[in-house]
Amino acid sequence: MNLAQRAKNYKDKEVPLKLVACVKTTPDTTATVKVENGKATWGDAPLVINPWDEYAVEAALRLKEANGGTVTAISVGGEEARIGLKHALAMGADEAVLISDPALAGLDPQGIAHILSAAIQKLGGVDLAFFGRQAIDDDSGTTPSQAARLLGWPALTLVSVIKLEGTGVHVERAIEEGRQIVSAKLPAVISLVKDIGEPRYPSFMGIRRASKAEIPTWSLSQLGSPAPVASVETLALLNAPVREVVCELVTGSNPQEIAEALAEKILGEKLL
Repeated sequence: MNLAQRAKNYKDKEVPLKLVACVKTTPDTTATVKVENGKATWGDAPLVINPWDEYAVEAALRLKEANGGTVTAISVGGEEARIGLKHALAMGADEAVLISDPALAGLDPQGIAHILSAAIQKLGGVDLAFFGRQAIDDDSGTTPSQAARLLGWPALTLVSVIKLEGTGVHVERAIEEGRQIVSAKLPAVISLVKDIGEPRYPSFMGIRRASKAEIPTWSLSQLGSPAPVASVETLALLNAPVREVVCELVTGSNPQEIAEALAEKILGEKLL
């Protein structure tokens, strides 16, 4: 199908949009990471959908509501990854897929991007793949761009506004210098920032539907992809050194006495 026909089909709703939201299950934001026996652990902190990925799901759902189509949530991991997928389903995603295989343990962001791009290709006909800005556990923020490179699609990152027009997509990017408006042809990869809009709360009916949903699991053999080789090797994990901080209150009968006492303290400690 050529681009002109595809654009007409979108307009006439003959071919609905096929949208993918890539999500990750992470420890709750209140969790504290530490190293035990050479491995990172968040203790017994509850697992939740990566908060940034909620914006990816929200953006996909808004486009679906405005233009028609379907939203599929995808995640890579073990059984715990179903937590993030079920949250996406409760928000309104139509279906979810888990990619799980023992050979995928310990993947770095590039390896995750390799698997997600293979899953997107297996789904076929995807118009837009949505990602959160980053994951709160490793904070790399590189997976969306790496997935776009592997797919050969444009990477539109740090997006705050999305508008579809025919076979193209126009976005606003929230960058340090201000706002940047860019366009690209579909299909494309988009990573979202908070300015896209507050993610909706899952409804009671959505939660019930998600709890009963059957989430298929794809292994590497079903995905038709070999296990990616990690490009980053972790040699050691160490806890941050403990810093002891002592707070001393400088007092005086008036501001001048307090200032003089503070100055003497600073000079005595040779801080200046």
